[in-house]
Amino acid sequence: MKISRNGSKPSVKGPESYFTGSVRIDSLFQAEGIGRAGGAIVTFEPGARTHWHTHPAGQSLVILSGLGWTQCEGGPRTEIRAGDVVWCPCQKRHWHGASLTTAMSHVAITEIIEGKNVEWMEPVTDEQYLAGPLFTD
Repeated sequence: MKISRNGSKPSVKGPESYFTGSVRIDSLFQAEGIGRAGGAIVTFEPGARTHWHTHPAGQSLVILSGLGWTQCEGGPRTEIRAGDVVWCPCQKRHWHGASLTTAMSHVAITEIIEGKNVEWMEPVTDEQYLAGPLFTD
Protein backbone atom coordinates (compact mmCIF):
# COMPACT_ATOMS: atom_id res chain seq x y z
CA MET A 1 0.00 0.00 0.00
CA LYS A 2 1.17 3.50 -0.80
CA ILE A 3 -0.27 6.66 0.73
CA SER A 4 0.28 9.95 -1.06
CA ARG A 5 -0.01 12.71 1.51
CA ASN A 6 -2.06 15.81 0.76
CA GLY A 7 0.30 18.66 -0.04
CA SER A 8 3.17 16.38 -1.06
CA LYS A 9 2.88 17.45 -4.72
CA PRO A 10 2.87 21.14 -5.67
CA SER A 11 -0.04 22.70 -7.53
CA VAL A 12 0.74 23.67 -11.11
CA LYS A 13 -0.72 26.28 -13.42
CA GLY A 14 -2.63 24.81 -16.36
CA PRO A 15 -0.46 25.51 -19.42
CA GLU A 16 -1.73 27.98 -22.02
CA SER A 17 -1.11 25.33 -24.67
CA TYR A 18 -4.01 23.27 -23.21
CA PHE A 19 -6.21 25.79 -21.34
CA THR A 20 -7.81 29.20 -21.76
CA GLY A 21 -7.92 31.35 -18.62
CA SER A 22 -6.73 30.66 -15.09
CA VAL A 23 -6.55 26.93 -14.29
CA ARG A 24 -4.84 25.10 -11.41
CA ILE A 25 -3.98 21.38 -11.49
CA ASP A 26 -3.40 19.30 -8.36
CA SER A 27 -2.14 15.83 -9.26
CA LEU A 28 -3.79 13.13 -7.16
CA PHE A 29 -2.42 9.83 -8.40
CA GLN A 30 -0.87 7.91 -11.26
CA ALA A 31 -1.36 4.16 -11.24
CA GLU A 32 1.71 2.01 -10.87
CA GLY A 33 2.46 -1.48 -12.10
CA ILE A 34 -0.27 -2.83 -14.36
CA GLY A 35 -2.65 0.02 -13.49
CA ARG A 36 -3.45 2.58 -16.16
CA ALA A 37 -5.55 5.23 -14.38
CA GLY A 38 -4.44 8.64 -13.24
CA GLY A 39 -6.32 11.46 -11.57
CA ALA A 40 -6.09 15.15 -10.78
CA ILE A 41 -8.20 17.92 -9.30
CA VAL A 42 -8.56 20.69 -11.87
CA THR A 43 -9.86 24.10 -10.77
CA PHE A 44 -11.12 26.59 -13.35
CA GLU A 45 -11.67 30.27 -12.55
CA PRO A 46 -14.74 31.92 -14.17
CA GLY A 47 -14.48 31.77 -17.97
CA ALA A 48 -11.56 29.30 -17.92
CA ARG A 49 -11.76 26.08 -19.92
CA THR A 50 -9.84 23.32 -21.61
CA HIS A 51 -8.99 23.33 -25.29
CA TRP A 52 -10.74 20.79 -27.49
CA HIS A 53 -9.35 17.34 -26.72
CA THR A 54 -9.97 13.59 -26.82
CA HIS A 55 -9.00 10.64 -24.62
CA PRO A 56 -8.06 7.20 -26.00
CA ALA A 57 -9.94 5.43 -23.18
CA GLY A 58 -12.44 8.16 -22.30
CA GLN A 59 -12.50 10.32 -19.18
CA SER A 60 -14.58 10.52 -16.01
CA LEU A 61 -15.14 13.89 -14.35
CA VAL A 62 -16.48 14.16 -10.79
CA ILE A 63 -17.63 17.74 -10.21
CA LEU A 64 -16.53 18.84 -6.73
CA SER A 65 -17.68 22.45 -6.52
CA GLY A 66 -19.05 25.37 -8.45
CA LEU A 67 -20.80 25.58 -11.78
CA GLY A 68 -19.29 24.58 -15.10
CA TRP A 69 -20.05 23.81 -18.71
CA THR A 70 -19.05 20.94 -20.94
CA GLN A 71 -19.70 20.08 -24.57
CA CYS A 72 -19.04 17.17 -26.90
CA GLU A 73 -18.52 18.31 -30.47
CA GLY A 74 -21.86 18.56 -32.25
CA GLY A 75 -23.84 18.38 -28.99
CA PRO A 76 -25.30 21.01 -26.68
CA ARG A 77 -23.27 23.02 -24.20
CA THR A 78 -24.35 21.46 -20.89
CA GLU A 79 -24.30 22.79 -17.34
CA ILE A 80 -22.46 20.70 -14.72
CA ARG A 81 -22.69 21.15 -10.95
CA ALA A 82 -21.14 19.80 -7.74
CA GLY A 83 -22.01 16.12 -7.33
CA ASP A 84 -22.48 15.48 -11.07
CA VAL A 85 -20.41 12.75 -12.74
CA VAL A 86 -19.59 13.17 -16.43
CA TRP A 87 -18.39 10.40 -18.76
CA CYS A 88 -16.58 11.64 -21.87
CA PRO A 89 -16.53 8.77 -24.41
CA CYS A 90 -13.36 7.50 -26.05
CA GLN A 91 -12.04 9.60 -28.93
CA LYS A 92 -14.96 12.10 -28.73
CA ARG A 93 -13.83 15.74 -29.10
CA HIS A 94 -14.98 17.76 -26.11
CA TRP A 95 -14.14 20.57 -23.71
CA HIS A 96 -15.05 21.46 -20.13
CA GLY A 97 -14.51 24.34 -17.74
CA ALA A 98 -16.11 26.94 -15.51
CA SER A 99 -19.18 28.94 -16.39
CA LEU A 100 -18.73 32.57 -17.37
CA THR A 101 -19.33 33.86 -13.81
CA THR A 102 -18.63 30.92 -11.46
CA ALA A 103 -15.50 28.84 -10.77
CA MET A 104 -15.64 25.04 -10.98
CA SER A 105 -13.44 22.19 -9.70
CA HIS A 106 -13.53 18.57 -10.79
CA VAL A 107 -11.61 15.36 -10.36
CA ALA A 108 -10.49 14.12 -13.79
CA ILE A 109 -9.75 10.41 -14.13
CA THR A 110 -8.19 9.06 -17.32
CA GLU A 111 -6.41 5.90 -18.40
CA ILE A 112 -3.17 5.70 -20.33
CA ILE A 113 -3.03 3.64 -23.53
CA GLU A 114 0.32 3.32 -25.31
CA GLY A 115 1.75 6.15 -23.23
CA LYS A 116 -1.07 8.68 -23.87
CA ASN A 117 -4.11 9.74 -21.90
CA VAL A 118 -5.09 12.84 -23.91
CA GLU A 119 -4.79 14.37 -27.37
CA TRP A 120 -4.87 18.17 -27.15
CA MET A 121 -6.26 20.26 -30.02
CA GLU A 122 -7.09 23.90 -30.73
CA PRO A 123 -8.53 26.36 -28.19
CA VAL A 124 -12.28 26.68 -27.69
CA THR A 125 -13.03 30.17 -29.01
CA ASP A 126 -15.13 32.64 -27.04
CA GLU A 127 -17.81 32.23 -29.70
CA GLN A 128 -17.85 28.43 -29.25
CA TYR A 129 -17.74 28.76 -25.45
CA LEU A 130 -20.84 30.98 -25.42
CA ALA A 131 -22.66 29.55 -28.48
CA GLY A 132 -26.12 28.10 -28.59
CA PRO A 133 -28.60 27.30 -25.87
CA LEU A 134 -27.38 25.99 -22.52
CA PHE A 135 -28.76 22.55 -21.65
CA THR A 136 -29.44 22.51 -17.89
CA ASP A 137 -31.36 19.27 -17.24
